[in-house]
Amino acid sequence: MNFVDTRSRRAATKRFLLMALMLIALKPLLAADALPPAVGDEAPEFSLKSIEGTTIKRSALNQKGPVVLIVLRGYPGYQCPLCSRQVGELLNRAKDFKDANASVVLVYPGPSERLSDRAKEFIGTRAIPDHFSLVLDPDYKFTNDYHLRWDAIGETAFPSAFVIGKDGRVRFALVSKSHGGRAK
Repeated sequence: MNFVDTRSRRAATKRFLLMALMLIALKPLLAADALPPAVGDEAPEFSLKSIEGTTIKRSALNQKGPVVLIVLRGYPGYQCPLCSRQVGELLNRAKDFKDANASVVLVYPGPSERLSDRAKEFIGTRAIPDHFSLVLDPDYKFTNDYHLRWDAIGETAFPSAFVIGKDGRVRFALVSKSHGGRAK
């Protein structure tokens, strides 16, 4: 065996090991269950506490009608102005949601410490209609279960919107990979 053969074998081995490591690192991203719910999927169950302490379950809400699920950014060091505007737009359309017999769930994710205080600060003096719920996602459990965690410095969750039909199937899904691009 000469020097060239040994060198090319080492290079091929390095390429093989690099590709194997890349596949291992990408496996969670390639797995079908690592994606957020898509149109046609059954929406995963969730059970979250509202800021008033009431337990909100997707399946219970779906017995009444469709569920509009809005995932906010929570508190990434400040109250997100785009989240505030989006919630304001949704509240302005509260009658439309009520007429459609839809429940609207606003998910506020973040570290459990002071999360309730931050969520109350976020909602401020706005009146929450009875078919709306602002729920807490302490330590990102829901966000992780729905594969919506924006795990970067200064980030919390990808702003997202889902409409879940009465049958529990996702009818609409929009996951924004930026601060904008939200469902109206």
